[in-house]
Amino acid sequence: MPRAIARRKTKKAITKRFKVTAKGKLLRTKAGRRHLASSKSGKRKRQLAKPGLVHDTMVKRLKQAIPFA
Repeated sequence: MPRAIARRKTKKAITKRFKVTAKGKLLRTKAGRRHLASSKSGKRKRQLAKPGLVHDTMVKRLKQAIPFA
């Protein structure tokens, strides 16, 4: 019998939170927009609505958790 090939499973929680761009960068949603919004300016809330890039120190670990993306 041939041995099974070791495969890595995708972490589904990470696939729901991050998006991989065409060049391989990771996008994330910014924190701070869920509540206490009345004390924040409109400009600040607009900026928080835009996607942000994941920091370089985290990219390698996250990409290992999303092997097929």
